Amino acid sequence: MTIGERIKEKRKELNLSQEDLAKKAGYKDKTAISKFEHKGNDITMKQVKRVASALGVSASYLMGWEEEKVPPRKIPVLGRVAAGIPINMVEEVIDEEEIPGDMIGEYFGLKIKGDSMEPRIAEGDVVIVRQQPDVESGDIAIVTINGDDATCKRVMKYAEGIMLMSNNPKYDPKQFTRAEMERLNIRIIGKVVELRAKF
Repeated sequence: MTIGERIKEKRKELNLSQEDLAKKAGYKDKTAISKFEHKGNDITMKQVKRVASALGVSASYLMGWEEEKVPPRKIPVLGRVAAGIPINMVEEVIDEEEIPGDMIGEYFGLKIKGDSMEPRIAEGDVVIVRQQPDVESGDIAIVTINGDDATCKRVMKYAEGIMLMSNNPKYDPKQFTRAEMERLNIRIIGKVVELRAKF
């Protein structure tokens, strides 16, 4: 987007005509504003500052040096994730969480049950999950096994299969060969990217 396009976009957002903006910026008529908007980058830094001030934005914004702010978005927090049911079809939405709008991908929250991921992730905490069918070795993921509800585990990958590990040492790791993964229909639903601890 050029400087001129940003000026035009902001002017329209503020419901200003070219004449209105010209007056606010101290120009006699709309000629200068029309020129800035149509000629794109044919504008001096002094003029940029003048127009930016009239629009209530920074010169850096008009120059394109500032990232445009993307509004946050809300995602559903689920009480459970059932095997075989697409996330957007799950009806047990118990809450909402807000995530930055520029986070790329599809996300959902999941309320943790049980103590297998303590002490770091406790029962009642909410994890933010990016939907994806695979993760890197060592990542914490949401996994379904044998058609049961999804569970939160650390995934360790080996040439012959995977190991699902709890943080809590009282739970033994579970190792599965590739053949067992197929037979038990073990599926990764998403990667845990954030923890929202509840007190």
